[in-house]
Amino acid sequence: MQIHLPNFKFGHLEFDQKQISFKKSVDRQRKDALYFFIYMTSMNIKPKIIVLCGSTGIGKTHTATTLARMYNGEIIGADSMQIYRRMDIGTAKPTAEEQASVPHHMIDVVEPDEPFDAARYSAMARKIMTNLCQRQIIPFIVGGTGLYIRALIHGIFPSPPSDPAVRGRLKKEAGTCGPAFLHRRLCACDPEAAGRIHPNDAFRIIRALEVYQLTGLPLSLQQAGHGFVEQPYTVLKTGLHLDREILYKRINHRVDAMISQGLVDEVRTLLAAGYSPELKSMQSIGYRHMIDYLENRLAWDEAVRTLKRDTRRYAKRQMTWLRGDTEIHWFEPGRINSMQQQITAFLNADR
Repeated sequence: MQIHLPNFKFGHLEFDQKQISFKKSVDRQRKDALYFFIYMTSMNIKPKIIVLCGSTGIGKTHTATTLARMYNGEIIGADSMQIYRRMDIGTAKPTAEEQASVPHHMIDVVEPDEPFDAARYSAMARKIMTNLCQRQIIPFIVGGTGLYIRALIHGIFPSPPSDPAVRGRLKKEAGTCGPAFLHRRLCACDPEAAGRIHPNDAFRIIRALEVYQLTGLPLSLQQAGHGFVEQPYTVLKTGLHLDREILYKRINHRVDAMISQGLVDEVRTLLAAGYSPELKSMQSIGYRHMIDYLENRLAWDEAVRTLKRDTRRYAKRQMTWLRGDTEIHWFEPGRINSMQQQITAFLNADR
C-alpha cells in the first residue's frame, strides 16, 4: 500500500510530504522507525545497519527474512561459502523462495576457483550498503563468518600483497607434507593465529605463514595493531544461540537433509566441470568429505560421520569467535517479537 506522509518533525527539523511504499503488515510503530531511518540517511548521519549472526544450522536465514520483511529491508550475506556459484546444497544457501521474498546480496558472486577474501568481501559489501542507505533501505547483515562481519563494519588491516614465490613454496610444502605440517610451524611463530585456524585450512595457514615470512611479524599481531577501529556505521548486533545439544541435533539433521537433496551429485558435478579438489572452496566442510568418498579415501558411513562431526566442531568455533563480541544481543531462534522490539528501539534511538 502507498502511505502519503504529512509534514513531520524530528526535533527542530521539518520534512516535506513524502510518499513511501509499505506492505500492509507494517504497523505504526515500525513505520515510525522507518521514518526516522529516512531522516538519519538524509542528514548524512552514520547509517544504521543491523547484524544477525550465529553458528551454522541455527536458523539465521528464516529469522533474517522474517525481520527484513517487517522493515522493508534487504539482506547482505556474510558467509564465506555462499559467495560461490554452483555450490548451493553444501553451503545451505537461501532457497529461491526465500531470496524472492527479500532481496539478497553477496550470494553467488564468484566462481569456485576465484580468489576471495575478507578484504574483497568488505569492498563489495560496503558498496551495496552505501547504495541501500542512499535508497533509504535498511541493510541486514546476515551470516556466521565473523571475520567478514568485522571487516565490513570496522575495515581490515592493510596486509602485504601476496608474493608468488613465497606462496608457491608454501603450497608445495602443503602438498607434500600436508596442511597439518604447516599448521605446526604456524603454532611456533604465531600461536594466536594458529589457534583460530583449523589444521586442515591450508589456504589460511599459508596466508598467515606468508605474512610472517614477508614482514617478520605475526599476522595476529598486525591485526591487533589495526584494532578494527573504523566506525562508519551505527550498528545493532544481534545473534542467535541455542543449547549446544539441541544445536548439534539440528546440525546432524541438516547434514542428512543435504545428502537427501543431492550433495554427492553437486560435488560430482563440480569435479566433472574441472574444479580441482585442492581449491579452497572444494576443501571446505561437506565438499572435502564428499570428495574423499568419491575418490575412495573414505567409506560412505565414515564420510557422513566425519561431515557431521566437523560441522559441529565448526559451529563451536563460530560461537567461540562470536561470543568474544560483547556488543551482540543474544536471542533464541523464534523470539521474533523480542528481536523486533530491539530493532525498533535501535532505529528510533537518538530522536
